[in-house]
Amino acid sequence: MIIETERMILREYTLQDFNALYEIMSDAETMQHYPNPFDKERTMKWIEWNLQNYKEYGFGLWAAVLKETGEFIGDCGLTIQNIDGEFLPEIGYHIHKNHWRKGFGSEAASAVRDWAFMNTEYDCLYSYMKYTNIGSYSTAIAIGMRKVKEYPDEKNGISYAYAIKREEWEKLK
Repeated sequence: MIIETERMILREYTLQDFNALYEIMSDAETMQHYPNPFDKERTMKWIEWNLQNYKEYGFGLWAAVLKETGEFIGDCGLTIQNIDGEFLPEIGYHIHKNHWRKGFGSEAASAVRDWAFMNTEYDCLYSYMKYTNIGSYSTAIAIGMRKVKEYPDEKNGISYAYAIKREEWEKLK
């Protein structure tokens, strides 16, 4: 276990998470803000990328599992992302659509935000998303982030970047 929240455990991915992750990442509705839903190969690369991130950085996206049932409902964590040409620490999240609008995204993202500020030297954390992804930027706002940039992006057309500085986070506590 990496992080425990009120309702979830965030833990490192394993290859056994493939089927549950594929159900989420191959779903057209869930992935509507990505260029395409993921196929099986892309889903496996996602897990492998995170396993590599754990080794390289000590963090990555973590599997989000419900405490009560053990059900895998998505992921949330910290990765290094290219945000308008800069490689920055980014809080990312994907929640199974059956669990949308229940606060799981903001609960997990808040816990990752806290973990990152307590366990890394980063002075600012980001989340970026396609400009149409209302759910994603609503989650960023819910964890204390504010919009800091809007920029043209090859993948998204236009992306928004949200951020929270360490000093802003400290005032939230």
